[in-house]
Amino acid sequence: MKKVAVFGNAGGGKSTLSKRLSEIAGLPLYVLDKVQYRSGGIKVPEEEYKRAHQEILQADRWIIDGFGSIETLWPRLDAADTLVYVDLPLSVHFWWVTKRLLAGKIKPPAGWPENSPILKSSISSYRALWLCQKYLTPQYREYIDRAQNTKRVYHIKYVKQISQFFASIENEIQ
Repeated sequence: MKKVAVFGNAGGGKSTLSKRLSEIAGLPLYVLDKVQYRSGGIKVPEEEYKRAHQEILQADRWIIDGFGSIETLWPRLDAADTLVYVDLPLSVHFWWVTKRLLAGKIKPPAGWPENSPILKSSISSYRALWLCQKYLTPQYREYIDRAQNTKRVYHIKYVKQISQFFASIENEIQ
């Protein structure tokens, strides 16, 4: 496990999972929201984002958390030796986006660029939930089915599997 792509629908706990995995595995963590957006939620120019993304992919070791763009998604999944696909029930994703929105009024969400507009970002997440479920989820599932022969794949379908995932990684590293 040297290059790990953590991906899935909005609000699935990818950033929290990625941070913990980074601590356990000792791999550097790259949060794509922080690569793609500046303080205040201002999007960086697309070419700048793609250049930064490519530099990360060329590193020897990484955990990359997030979506980024459709253009960078598939090359990232191809470059990874380990895939962690967070595919919880849609109701869980909706609930966790809502919890993040409510908690974000008190404390900014972990993994978000500084001073990100919580309401605007949450509305964007709600829209992304439906679009991802309709268009990307079937592609993600097909991709990981094929990738199981050549990569380490963790398909997290239920909340309880998150703690099981961490336990298996901790056991493996010891």
